[in-house]
Amino acid sequence: MQLTQSQEDYLETIYVLKSQQENVRAIDVAAALGFSKPSVSHALKDLKEKELIYTDKTGYLFFTEQGQKQASQVYERHIYFKNQLLHAGVVPVLAEEACRMEHTISEESFKKLKGSKCVRSCIDCKGDDCK
Repeated sequence: MQLTQSQEDYLETIYVLKSQQENVRAIDVAAALGFSKPSVSHALKDLKEKELIYTDKTGYLFFTEQGQKQASQVYERHIYFKNQLLHAGVVPVLAEEACRMEHTISEESFKKLKGSKCVRSCIDCKGDDCK
């Protein structure tokens, strides 16, 4: 399923928030992204229509199986590229360029890149050299 950069950003934001807190609502996503609640509500409606997320009666956000898969893939690409930029000596604030990189690479190319340099995935890498 092809998603826009914005849709991927929303999935990634929900994914990160869920790793930090038990329950996530639209208002949490709005605060994290600095967007208005109506804008976030519209974007979340699109993700619901694509069957990537759903809400329960209390308004908490949950991933569908496909949504969880998509969100984790976007987050993995982000962390991978951020760590690669940090390894190359890019200052942390500029390493956030990884956000743009994660959206443009194909899954096939990402798998090849990820498998070519490091034995481990770099997801848990803290800036030390890959061996």
